[in-house]
Amino acid sequence: MENIKSGSKILIDSLLRQGVEMIFGYPGGAVLPLYDALYDGDLRHILTRHEQGAVHAAEGYAKATGKPGVVVVTSGPGATNAVTGIADAMSDSVPLIVFTGQVTTNGIGKDAFQEADMVGITMPITKNNYQVRDTCDLPRIIDEAFHIATTGRKGPVVIDLPKDMTIIETEAVHPPELVLPSYQPTVYPNKLQVKKLMEELETAKKPLVLAGAGVVQANASKELTEFVEKYQLPVLSTLLGLGAIPSEHELFLGMGGMHGSFAANMALTDCDLLINIGSRFDDRLASAPQEFVPNAIVAHIDIDPAEIGKIIDTKIPIVADAKETLKEMLSYDCAAISEHWTDWRKINLSRKKLHPFKYDKEQKEEIKPQKVIEYIGELTNGEAIVTTDVGQHQMWAAQFYPFKNEKQLITSGGLGTMGYGIPAAIGAQLGCRDKEVVLFVGDGGFQMTNQEMAILNEYDLPIRIVLLNNQSLGMVRQWQESFFNQRRSESVFTSQPDFLKLAEAYGVKAVQISDPETVEEELKQAFEEKGPILIEVRVSQTEHVLPMVPAGKPNYQMLGVE
Repeated sequence: MENIKSGSKILIDSLLRQGVEMIFGYPGGAVLPLYDALYDGDLRHILTRHEQGAVHAAEGYAKATGKPGVVVVTSGPGATNAVTGIADAMSDSVPLIVFTGQVTTNGIGKDAFQEADMVGITMPITKNNYQVRDTCDLPRIIDEAFHIATTGRKGPVVIDLPKDMTIIETEAVHPPELVLPSYQPTVYPNKLQVKKLMEELETAKKPLVLAGAGVVQANASKELTEFVEKYQLPVLSTLLGLGAIPSEHELFLGMGGMHGSFAANMALTDCDLLINIGSRFDDRLASAPQEFVPNAIVAHIDIDPAEIGKIIDTKIPIVADAKETLKEMLSYDCAAISEHWTDWRKINLSRKKLHPFKYDKEQKEEIKPQKVIEYIGELTNGEAIVTTDVGQHQMWAAQFYPFKNEKQLITSGGLGTMGYGIPAAIGAQLGCRDKEVVLFVGDGGFQMTNQEMAILNEYDLPIRIVLLNNQSLGMVRQWQESFFNQRRSESVFTSQPDFLKLAEAYGVKAVQISDPETVEEELKQAFEEKGPILIEVRVSQTEHVLPMVPAGKPNYQMLGVE
């Protein structure tokens, strides 16, 4: 009888066996038996203030730590509120396990109170999903879910949990060894394909390396840096690849794509061999696929075979883990060939020097958001975990913060989810207690999930929230000003709350900075404060993110480059 346990207790035991440190969630009727079991305190639970916040917090935790995030939400609206976060995790390959409460099994399909078909709803936005129909299956399902979420191309897995499955008692049995014949992700590269790549490198005149999120996911920053240094290869990154190689590294040309650097985008245009490691060639990088790397042989290293050849024709496909592939590439000893592209390297470094990311540093009438981010980079020595919401501030952070390490930038890339910033920063800080966490957020995204500030003091989270307030939906406004005859349709806020009082209502210190002459001094003082703090900076209302590649245009057609 000692081995007879409720489904809730079996679930918790399974999570502990997986090494789960904490879960994020919000209770409701369908998951009350599970929350009653959590009351015993064997597993730490973080009570967010909204289900979307719970999933974004789990994403921030997962991105910062590399461990899977775990979420529990109730049925119906609780589960549907989590959909945005699940879709976001799918876009950015974030490992999550999301337990969605469900009505009892005999009520499924009968429009019971707070019923929603979460298996159907989440099928397109998960790696896999389950609905538990037998309590005995819980250990096996949970083990499979963790394995699927954290291997291959990582991503979210949903486990739909009918209420009676958490109540019924059964014998707690150890799950059998994992057997998933249809899921066998390739980790190690085909050596013949790597040989082909290295042979192409030997004959290339203008080789270029592109680092994507796959490098970060594989913890391959060391190998990437060693590889580009060995062959003296210019390298650029995607937004989610930032930190894979230090921003200040001599060979790093910056981020490529829509708001990428001149040097990075021109290198893509001119290269004759592109070695793509862990990027899926999304439309923010390759807005005009037919004119993307027009002169190059493309080698694409990706753990997801579905991405290879999907957007850009690929001559050398390598389906494998980025780290393992870089190790194999490093085993070749032909470093002398780096002399073949001395002129190419000089051209790229010259472009980098002549056309850096820039802004008007001379004007004194208003605070430039770029200056704020640049100075905070100095204050934090480029070592903070940087979380962002989505919009102009996100791109400025990508351009001007001096990232040094992988897993340092926590942002919503593929889905571009406004409201991501605050909860993601919370998850990142909970996962990395010993690191400084800085959040850059706009006044639009801040108003979507600011209720999560309620838990900053509760969990002792000393996050620096830098609210760049331009009194508008900045990126929307920029597009309207650039492509819609300056018709600012519903993109400017005519009224806003008092953000300082809002922060104070949550017991969070708050300051406002509006003087361009004293911005650095005031930022320094604010960062010296203990505990969480909201730093509202009143910035220019008309600033644009530049350079910019208009949608559908090739990378060399950048606006804002002199």
